[in-house]
Amino acid sequence: MLVPGGRGAPGHGRRRRSRGVSYAVETDPLGTAGGVRNAVDLVRGLVVVLNGDVLADLDLSAMLRFHRERGARATLYLTRVSDPTQYGLVELESNGAIRAFVEKPEPDRVTTDTVNAGVYALDRSVVTAIPTGRAVSIERETFPGLLRDRVPFFGWVSGSYWLDIGSPAKYRQGQLDLLAGKVATDVAPPGDARARRFVAPGAHVAPDAAVAAPCVIGPGSRLEAGARVGPNAVLGANCVVGAGAHVEGAIPRAPPSPTWPGSRAPRRPAPRPIRAPLAVGRAARRRPAAGWPNGVVFLAGWPST
Repeated sequence: MLVPGGRGAPGHGRRRRSRGVSYAVETDPLGTAGGVRNAVDLVRGLVVVLNGDVLADLDLSAMLRFHRERGARATLYLTRVSDPTQYGLVELESNGAIRAFVEKPEPDRVTTDTVNAGVYALDRSVVTAIPTGRAVSIERETFPGLLRDRVPFFGWVSGSYWLDIGSPAKYRQGQLDLLAGKVATDVAPPGDARARRFVAPGAHVAPDAAVAAPCVIGPGSRLEAGARVGPNAVLGANCVVGAGAHVEGAIPRAPPSPTWPGSRAPRRPAPRPIRAPLAVGRAARRRPAAGWPNGVVFLAGWPST
């Protein structure tokens, strides 16, 4: 169950289906708990919530088995971090029951290194108890309320890969970790997985252009004469790397604007140059960039070193 917890999309309260995926959308933000409550009618039984700004390769089956074996009504996926002050800490009893939450403590108040990793298994009764008609925070209202009511509430700690990709720098790190094979996944872009050179069908690479692994070249992208892409580069769809340009350590792609069922996708803009100190020539090694839109054109000589 993927549910929105931030800005809503048009159509508050409506349920939509597209290609086997059901959507619950919001006009006004309902918060991290209110978004779950808004979507609960789409599922039956146990509700599994996954935050959309997390990259992880956890064993979800193991987490759900833990949930059942403990007789839990709510279970959180927890991970260990080196700097817990940036996150909400979760203190546990010896049997895994959650004892307390500590929100972004000062260094001298750190009591554990286990933090909320953004995946929850919730009995339906827990979700239906969330108030409707207003924004509700799952971290500040729902979870503390479960502790107050002595609901069986547990934390499942995993040493699997986990990364909060809620910033451009972390998003870039996640892309490069995927390229490096640090994330266990069966999902990969088209291309030569063994050589770590993923060149999509429809991409054009000039005969004397170079593609250095690991890297991804998106569909419709074009590498002109003498261009070089990689290592550690992910080009989105329809990028153009001009003659002699060098893209390294950059992620010039952005998630497309959400297209809800029944809506019409916007026209794709023509590729255009971005005149900025961005992933070109030697400067690329110093200024890796993330989050540039599809259709970016890289030309040699921007900037000079």
